[in-house]
Amino acid sequence: MEEVVLELRNITKTFPGIKALDNVQFSLRKGEIHALMGENGAGKSTLVKIITGVHLSDSGEIYLRGEKVTFSNPMDTQRRGIAAIYQNATCFPDLTVAENIFIGHERCTVPFNRIDWKRMHAEAQNLLDQLGARISSRELMGTLSVAQRQIVEIAKALSMNAQILIMDEPTAALTKHETEELYRIVKSLKESGISIIFISHRLEDIRNLADRITVLRDAKYIGCWKEQELSQEELIVAMVGREISQMFPKRKVRIGKEVLRVEGLGRVGFFRDVSFNIHEGEIVALTGLVGAGRTEVCEALFGIHPAEAGKIFIEGKEKTINSPITALQHGIGYLPEDRQQQGLILDWEIKKNITLPTLQKFSRFGLLQEAMENQEAGKLSGLLQIKAGSVYTPVSALSGGNQQKVVFAKILTRKLKILMLDEPTKGVDVGAKAAIYEIICDLAAEGYGILFVSSELPEVLGMSDRVVVMREGHVTAIMETARATQDQILNAAMIAEIPSSMRG
Repeated sequence: MEEVVLELRNITKTFPGIKALDNVQFSLRKGEIHALMGENGAGKSTLVKIITGVHLSDSGEIYLRGEKVTFSNPMDTQRRGIAAIYQNATCFPDLTVAENIFIGHERCTVPFNRIDWKRMHAEAQNLLDQLGARISSRELMGTLSVAQRQIVEIAKALSMNAQILIMDEPTAALTKHETEELYRIVKSLKESGISIIFISHRLEDIRNLADRITVLRDAKYIGCWKEQELSQEELIVAMVGREISQMFPKRKVRIGKEVLRVEGLGRVGFFRDVSFNIHEGEIVALTGLVGAGRTEVCEALFGIHPAEAGKIFIEGKEKTINSPITALQHGIGYLPEDRQQQGLILDWEIKKNITLPTLQKFSRFGLLQEAMENQEAGKLSGLLQIKAGSVYTPVSALSGGNQQKVVFAKILTRKLKILMLDEPTKGVDVGAKAAIYEIICDLAAEGYGILFVSSELPEVLGMSDRVVVMREGHVTAIMETARATQDQILNAAMIAEIPSSMRG
C-alpha cells in the first residue's frame, strides 16, 4: 500500500456568514501529483491556507506521515517540509537568485556566523542545475521571467528540504514552451519522491500531470478519482454540478458596418505596422505567444500608451486617441488582462466599482444620486449573474469569475461600439468561462465589435469570426476562423515571414 504523507479528515472552516469548507477530505501519497480542482469559490484556497498554517480549521483532523498535527503558522509548516508556490511568486527583485533562495535560512560560517557567500551560491547553483534550469545563481531576481521565478521558488522549497509542494495555478501566465518545461520539472520532482498538490483551472495541466483528482464544489468534498477514471465531461460535471453542453456558444449574427480600422499602427520597441479591422457583431481574436505585443496594441487603442505611428478609424472617420477618456468618448471600452491591478478597486463594493467610469450619469447638481446608482448596479449584476450577497459586497470577497463579471459590468455602463477584451477568461474556472463566453456572444449579437485577446487556441477558434496573429510586435497572419487550424495559427505565431496564403 502506498504511503500517505498528508491526510485531512472532516475539515470545516467558517468565516462570518460564509462556510468556506464543509467536512472536506483530502489525502496525498508519497511521490504523487494530486490535482485539487473546483470552481472559483469552491474552497481550494481555504484548504491550502489550512495546510500551510495561514488558517486554523474550526474542526477536523490533519495527519502528517501518520502523526496527528496542528499547523499553527506558515513557519511551522515549512519546518515540517511543506512549501507553497503561487502563480505570482513573491520575490526580492534587487537581490540575487541565491539570496532569494536562501533568504531566512542563509548559509553562515562557523564560528563567526557570517554569510558564507561562496557556499550559498554553490548550493543555489546546484539546486538550479538539478532542476535543469538555465539560470545563474548570481542573476538579479528582477531580470527573470515569470517561469524562471517559479523555478527559483521550487529551488527555494528544495533548499528547505520540502517533501510536499503545493503549486497554485503555476501555468496561468506561462507560454506553451514554458508550460512544457514546468511539466518536465514537476515530473522529475515526482520521480524523486516529492509529493505535489497541483491546483489549476487548465484541464490540459491535469491530463498531463495528475495521478489523482480531488474535486471541491460549494465548499464540499465531491470525490476523489484516479485521473484515467474521469472523462473531461465527467470532470466538468463534478466541478460545476451540471453539464456544459456547449463550451463555446458562438452563434451566427449579422455582421454590420466597419466600426474600427487600424492602419500601420506602431509604437517604438513594442509593435509596428499593425493593421486590421472589426465590424459590428464581429468577434476578432488577437492571438500570439506571450510578448507578441497584443496587450500593447490594446493599450495604444485605449490611449494608455498612445501609438506613435499609424491611423485609427472609428466608423470610417480618422480619430486621435491619446488617453482613455478620448477612447471612451469615441466608443472604445477595454477589459484589461490583470483585473485585480488594472480593472478593479478590490476594497470597494461591487456597486462603486461598476459605476465608477460613469459617475456623471448618476449625479445631479454635483451630488451623487445613490438610488440611481444602486438601480444600475443591481440591473447589471443581475444581467451578468454576479454571485454575491448584494451590490454592497466588497469585490475582494468575490471569486475570480465573479470579479471578471464586475469588470464586464463596468464597461457596459457606457454606450460603446468597440470592446477590447484582453484574456477575459484568464484564471477563471470552467463554469465561469462558459458564462463569460455567453456574455461575449450576447454582446456581439447586440452589435458590438469585439477584439478578443487570447492565448488559448481552442477558445480562439471556438469564439471568433476572424483571427489576427502577432509575432514579435507585428501581424503575421489574418485568417477566417472557419478555415483556420491550431497548427496554422501556431505556425504564424512562431515564424517571421508571412505566407501569402495567410495574408488578410
